[in-house]
Amino acid sequence: MTSFSLDNLKSLLPEFYKALGETLIMVSVSSVVAIIVGGLLGIWLYTTAHGQIFDNRPTHRTLGMLVSFIRSFPFVILVIVLIPFSRFIVGIAYGPLAASVSLSIAASCAFARLVEQNLKEVPRGVVEAAQAMGASPRTIIFKVLLSEARSGLVLSITILIIAILGESASAGIVGGGGIGYLGYRYGYQRYMADVMAAVVLVLTVMVVIIQSVGNWLSAKLNKR
Repeated sequence: MTSFSLDNLKSLLPEFYKALGETLIMVSVSSVVAIIVGGLLGIWLYTTAHGQIFDNRPTHRTLGMLVSFIRSFPFVILVIVLIPFSRFIVGIAYGPLAASVSLSIAASCAFARLVEQNLKEVPRGVVEAAQAMGASPRTIIFKVLLSEARSGLVLSITILIIAILGESASAGIVGGGGIGYLGYRYGYQRYMADVMAAVVLVLTVMVVIIQSVGNWLSAKLNKR
């Protein structure tokens, strides 16, 4: 029989706070890594495409295939496959830091595609004008492409962080911990409805805050 007594939640407050901290570790570490690595991958994908500043079809195809291959894995399977790699990187196979390795890899590939798509939306004429003025590739990438795409990139980062937050629940089930696993362990397996409700509420509030901040910042950066 499902229980809905706040006594359950009160007794689990230390575990609740610990699980929330684990989720924040997974989301923050994975987001930073994904933004840096995925951002560089996305730029590399875009600039090596046909007709771009570093036109290189073999490199573009290889990168594209690698990104698509990793993205094709269901996340839970990817976490299991990468357990040896996670142990090599952080020294342990389980816990929020170990889960962050798999989250970072999956999120980096997803973000790379988002970055590539955002850069494709920059008008070609803007890039050609910069090239005509003798701008270097570095200047074109950082002062033209990324500057023009910054509003869309902020929205992509927002989508990325929310996706990582959702996937962190799956990571918890296979040893990563986190608030999603707490809801599964107590709210679902032990029928503590108050714990499940608290988990859903916290996750909902986090998503709303992340999306609201992302929308606001994107609007502020939109020059169009």
